[in-house]
Amino acid sequence: MLTSIRKLLTTAIIYTVATTLLLGVAYPLAVTALAQLLFRDKADGQLIQQNGQVIGSRIIGQSFAAPGYFHGRPSAAGNGYDAANSGGTNLATTNSALITRVQQATAALQAENPGTPIPADLVTTSASGLDPDITPAAAAFEASRVARERGISLAVVQALIAAHTTPRQFGLLGEPRVNVLELNLALDSTAPLKK
Repeated sequence: MLTSIRKLLTTAIIYTVATTLLLGVAYPLAVTALAQLLFRDKADGQLIQQNGQVIGSRIIGQSFAAPGYFHGRPSAAGNGYDAANSGGTNLATTNSALITRVQQATAALQAENPGTPIPADLVTTSASGLDPDITPAAAAFEASRVARERGISLAVVQALIAAHTTPRQFGLLGEPRVNVLELNLALDSTAPLKK
């Protein structure tokens, strides 16, 4: 009896160590090496560099508060776009905190663009809180403010929005979207903000 228990424990320990080494060490290392070899940009987080410095990522949003920039979706991740604290608010549509926040954001946006319908993604957070994209409608809503602040024509801003709009994948998956960081970088190179 004692021998069979010892044999079972030995087998269990060997299998635990073997599967940990195989699935917890070897497999992740192999997948990481393969990703670095075949998809280096994606495996490294699709980082955007300017003048040799990393300024952001194509897949993680960041905050733009200045009126001369397009603003992304509101973020509920930590202090905003905190990848270590990703997540939505998980507030129900009847929650008073959510209703108050959306009403305040709506009022501020209505003051900016009176009488214009406000796209939902400008007043609601995404599920991850890290969304780097806005809808073309949200970009169009912000276009007049950005053009005014930068002292350029609305047509120039609209052309940049169109150039940075990504269509649905394969024409049917997802929704058209505009990457806020890439659009703001294009704005900076087209019409830099005056300091």
